[in-house]
Amino acid sequence: MMPMLGFLENIGMPELIIILVILLLLFGHKLPGLGRSMGRSVGEFKQGLKEGHEEANKPAPPSTPAQPPTENKN
Repeated sequence: MMPMLGFLENIGMPELIIILVILLLLFGHKLPGLGRSMGRSVGEFKQGLKEGHEEANKPAPPSTPAQPPTENKN
C-alpha cells in the first residue's frame, strides 16, 4: 500500500522554490495583514499571561469571620 503523500519524496529544492514563488504571487497581498493580526494576537496573549501572573501573585484580602444572618422579626 502506497502512502498518500508519497510523491513528496521526489520534490527537490528547485521544485520547492518554484512552489513557494507561486504561492507568494497568489497570496502575497494577504501576508502583511496576516502578520499584523498574528502580532496583535501574540501581544494580547502575553498581556493576558502577565495579568494572570499578577493576579496569582496578589496577596489575598484578609478574611473576616462569617457572621450568621440576623433575622428581623417585627
